[in-house]
Amino acid sequence: MKNKKEKNIYIDLFITFFKLGLFTLGGGMAMIPILEDIVVKKKNWLTQDEATDCIAISQSLPGVIAINMATYVGRFKKGLLGSLVATIGVILPSFIVIMLVSTILSDIRDNSYVNGAFVGLKAAAVGMIVWAVVKIGKGVFNDIMSGIIGIASFIAIWVFNVSVIYVVLITCLIGIAYIKNSERGKVK
Repeated sequence: MKNKKEKNIYIDLFITFFKLGLFTLGGGMAMIPILEDIVVKKKNWLTQDEATDCIAISQSLPGVIAINMATYVGRFKKGLLGSLVATIGVILPSFIVIMLVSTILSDIRDNSYVNGAFVGLKAAAVGMIVWAVVKIGKGVFNDIMSGIIGIASFIAIWVFNVSVIYVVLITCLIGIAYIKNSERGKVK
């Protein structure tokens, strides 16, 4: 019975991430709230804190966030094979759809209905990204220091045009120093 259950989790990982890849419009950022709902609330694969860590790590690493998240969740759940299954599941729909779209898009590019659909899709994608930011923010900004780091990061990137790489490195160092200082205060 255990062997059958083992196979089922791989199938479940593949189908879950295939559906996410197929139906999540707007890319990985738009996928965040949907993925979080599925892996935390519906499947119980991750806790809320683990999902927040997954998002933070996936966003910080190079590559596509959707692929990073699928790889992370698959690895967390079932090791290397789980990460491969989940990653293939999330990539395959995009591969299939982009092959189909690219072959017919040149024929329908000037169609006003198609252009209208793209306007709607782009607006919906922005809405999903804003929702993801708000939802993640609620779980991350749970103390004053997190709020300060978040606001300072936003200002550094948007106002002062600081490279995201520098912001990530500096905020990691600040976070480490903050935790070390907090631990030192608890010991005394």
